Amino acid sequence: MKRMFITSGALLLVCTAPLSFPAQSQAAARSQAAALARGEIAAQAAVRMIGTPYSWGGGGATGPSFGMGRGARTKGFDCAGLTEYAWAQAGVRIGSTTYQQWRAGARVARSRLQPGDLVFFETNARREGPDHVGVAVDADRMVVAPFTGTVVRVERIDRKDLAGIVRPAATEWRPRKAPLWRGKRLTGTGVRREPGGDMKLPLIRSLGS
Repeated sequence: MKRMFITSGALLLVCTAPLSFPAQSQAAARSQAAALARGEIAAQAAVRMIGTPYSWGGGGATGPSFGMGRGARTKGFDCAGLTEYAWAQAGVRIGSTTYQQWRAGARVARSRLQPGDLVFFETNARREGPDHVGVAVDADRMVVAPFTGTVVRVERIDRKDLAGIVRPAATEWRPRKAPLWRGKRLTGTGVRREPGGDMKLPLIRSLGS
């Protein structure tokens, strides 16, 4: 790019290069934006299932289903079935069990939580690894299928048995032409800054149809 300036009655021609940013920084920014978009789709998909019955062994990538054992007569989701469904709507395969999902992406610090992240809990210390999981929808809350006799609902994230947070890898990501969520949805545009973090998260102001 060439620019002309007049100084001391003389014409000065200066060649300047356009501003550019390192390719690595641009790639990182694109990757972060894509991850946030996928997470928001997963979070919205989980919200859409609020009110669906809990079914032990039920649910999966295609939606609620009849479970097994005590869930055999109930069409719905268990915790991992719900999270598998939510992320399938974003085009990402995370596995069908809590243990598979625990290894389905990168571990994320609590202060870096964003919508769609998988939030894991270890409810039984005698078992190895987390045995319960939900989908984060904002800085403090998740959508989860809790246990037999309940329905998919919103719960607080911070509990004594919190084991960790995983952001699923995008190995199966395929862009969608239109939003996948309808009916129940997150509303509001409020944001929150987590202590020690710089990611702004949308907050749920209401859950409605």
